[in-house]
Amino acid sequence: MKQVLITGVTGFVGRQVLHFLNDTNLELTIVVRSGKEKQFDKFKNIKRVITTNDLFSESVDWWTEQCQDIDIIVHLAWYTEPLKYQKSPKNLECLIGSLNLAKGAIKAGIKKIVGVGTCFEYDLSAGTITVDTPLKPTTPYSDAKTALYVSLSHILSNFNIEFSWCRLFYLYGEGEDPRRLVPYLHSKLQNDEIAKLTHGNQVRDYLDVYDASKMIVDVILSDQNGAFNICSGIPITVRQLAEKIADEYGKRHLLKFGALPDNPFDPPYILGVSNLYLQNIKR
Repeated sequence: MKQVLITGVTGFVGRQVLHFLNDTNLELTIVVRSGKEKQFDKFKNIKRVITTNDLFSESVDWWTEQCQDIDIIVHLAWYTEPLKYQKSPKNLECLIGSLNLAKGAIKAGIKKIVGVGTCFEYDLSAGTITVDTPLKPTTPYSDAKTALYVSLSHILSNFNIEFSWCRLFYLYGEGEDPRRLVPYLHSKLQNDEIAKLTHGNQVRDYLDVYDASKMIVDVILSDQNGAFNICSGIPITVRQLAEKIADEYGKRHLLKFGALPDNPFDPPYILGVSNLYLQNIKR
């Protein structure tokens, strides 16, 4: 039975990925912040819980020890606090810590690493984004993600270690931070309050985190390597999304488009093209 080590299982995406992996025939090891280990007692496939005060500050030797007998690493942890993460210097800490994890994993003899990136690694001026779209990160967050992807692509191939990189587009759903758009809209509408928005004409590729996590797990279980777009492939404007949510409450009148200024650096059109071909998934 394959042994899988997962980071970031308390996060927005990680908790969903963990639920799906718990229903497979894999044996799971999770890395969590000290004090959070008790909440995972109900997961039947978790065989070991590793605790740390900060996984990004752990040494190569520490990771080498934790990765003994592990076959696959699923690295989902990162600093993602809304309104702060894009420009935060903590991205550098996440990059360095992730490289230490990879170095330790190599020394331990792991066979595969699956990481999570972002659509912001791409040159977003392309509009419609395929995995062949050139990379052009523009923030500390996308810079760090791109640097990790490029580094691991080269390093892991030298050791014949499989590597998959899942680039997330615009996610929403269960467990989402209340400061993000979809929960903000639900909160305002539930309380009969005005929801202030930009003009809302931006086109985006939105995907429920539940579906995105299923796609990530399919990549984990498959024999495919390389970069993958985790996206819906369906264009929708922010206005259309907001109106769809408002219609659940019958409260379109509470949507105030144009009440917030547009971000001049916000791309007008981002649509992902999926490249997942999962006919031969190994379960």
